[in-house]
Amino acid sequence: MKILRNITIFHNLKTVGKLKSILVLLLIVSYTSCQDVKKPEIPTDLISQDIMVDILTDVYISNASRNVNNKLIIKRNLQLDSIIYNKYNVDSLQFVVSNTYYSSDLRTYGNLLTQVQNVLVLLKKEKDSIYKIVFKQDSIKNIEIRAQKLIENKQKLINAPERD
Repeated sequence: MKILRNITIFHNLKTVGKLKSILVLLLIVSYTSCQDVKKPEIPTDLISQDIMVDILTDVYISNASRNVNNKLIIKRNLQLDSIIYNKYNVDSLQFVVSNTYYSSDLRTYGNLLTQVQNVLVLLKKEKDSIYKIVFKQDSIKNIEIRAQKLIENKQKLINAPERD
């Protein structure tokens, strides 16, 4: 029994040693394979960062609109991506190439996405303030309508003949 136990422990140590060797080999291969990543060259028709922020902002808004009212977009056969490309006078290939170039540098792409997020936050604040103004105007109209009805009801009561 003791001999069998010693053999099992010895076999387990060999297996652990093999696993360690395999793990070290995998780490070396993965480390060296990541060292030869080449940044893409600057495209000849690179979209400027400011326009790229505007395009990405519109892309995020269009993606959100697809989730909110997709039936209307389908019914009207709207191609939102094409509308965005036409708005900024770019084509889809130019956008993809520029997006690939910017995304190859995480710091630059992170800055672009931060700017997009800031624009979206500003647009949301603007939308919320417009809703508040519209809601306030609707409330004022409702108060005016109620006041007018109260005046009319009061006039009816004043002009109504008295009952005995």
